[in-house]
Amino acid sequence: MIGLVDGNNFFVSCERVFNRRLVGRPVAVLSNNDGCCVARSNEFKALGIPMGTPYFKLKHREKSGEISFCSSNYELYGDMSNRIISILREEAVDVEQYSIDEAFIYPPTTAAADYISYGKHLRAKVLKWVGIPCGVGFAPTKTLAKIANHIAKKQPDGVYLLPDDPTEILANLPCSEIWGIGRHLAPKLKAERILTAQHLRDASNDTLRAIGGVTLLRTAIELRGVSCHEERDYDADPDSISCSRSFGEPATTLEALAESLASFSAQAASKLRRHGLLAAGCNIYAQIFADGGGGECIGRTIVFATPSDATNEILRAISQEVKYLYNPCVRYRKTGIVFFGLEKPGTAHQIDLFPLSSSQLPNPSSLDKAVDTLNARFGKGKIFSAAEGIGKKSWHMKREKLSPRPTTRWDELMRVR
Repeated sequence: MIGLVDGNNFFVSCERVFNRRLVGRPVAVLSNNDGCCVARSNEFKALGIPMGTPYFKLKHREKSGEISFCSSNYELYGDMSNRIISILREEAVDVEQYSIDEAFIYPPTTAAADYISYGKHLRAKVLKWVGIPCGVGFAPTKTLAKIANHIAKKQPDGVYLLPDDPTEILANLPCSEIWGIGRHLAPKLKAERILTAQHLRDASNDTLRAIGGVTLLRTAIELRGVSCHEERDYDADPDSISCSRSFGEPATTLEALAESLASFSAQAASKLRRHGLLAAGCNIYAQIFADGGGGECIGRTIVFATPSDATNEILRAISQEVKYLYNPCVRYRKTGIVFFGLEKPGTAHQIDLFPLSSSQLPNPSSLDKAVDTLNARFGKGKIFSAAEGIGKKSWHMKREKLSPRPTTRWDELMRVR
């Protein structure tokens, strides 16, 4: 049996833990630069406002007090997610974190006698220790567990065990709502009169292969109750590490491009060290602002003298290339960096006998370790390179409704008066 634990309206629930005034109110969390609604409370959904609605269209309703908004507070959401996962790892045999608010769990054998009671205990513990309401669904496969979790969220106790024969449930579930069936695949299934999860489960293997290949066939097999999704190692080392942001205001100067790329590079380098990896090189890019969104991307590829995770050496390397991204006649909306060729330290490399810089030395920088430690203790960005800029940064992501981060910032702890 596999369980799926999913935080209800996760971003909104995180905001409500520390701002009780939002409980029971229509609340939405906004995307980067306070652009549009990316998470909605049930009360907000009840007003008929769809996901992705631009914030500027709803400002008048906010001013009247009808609805409330919060800027995306990823530091808070990430920490709350880690706390939930730590609880699940205490209670389950194994945990596969699927996203920031979802995790597949493998219950202990003692839970087999009563999965509902086990799910209630799990949900109550997360709610008491972290404050986030969750849905808990159990089924023989991951695809069916997704369906069970969807039903669980509508149950009074938030827990649901899929019956041995789920045909009635599958018969009332449109294909478009099945995990892994995207908007491009759903029309192809409809053309073959495969409209529900039951139709998909009962379709012939040859038909499914012709429509969506082996991936669609695996989904159908899972609906039949046979687990065939390979267990993923969500904690495995990544193939690449990146950092990018859209600007709060379009950038027009070389200085803004250089500062933003330095800031994103430093953040990505910190991720490298957190994973214990070195990068062989990186791609840096800048996206030109275009009316209506999108825009051309200009990029440069940089290969380091030897694989590195040292922030100063990486900043020195990209500083020579930023000028090739700049055109004074255009406005920029976004920059970013992607590290490639990731490897563990100790991989054999030929280095110079008389290195010209510290980047060619195999030992990690004690300076970078100290900076990471201080930022972890006192808050992200407390210590930074001057290349990231020390004045007003108009390119910073706009988050005018950002809530405090009391779980990760000492200076933002709640105060009782």
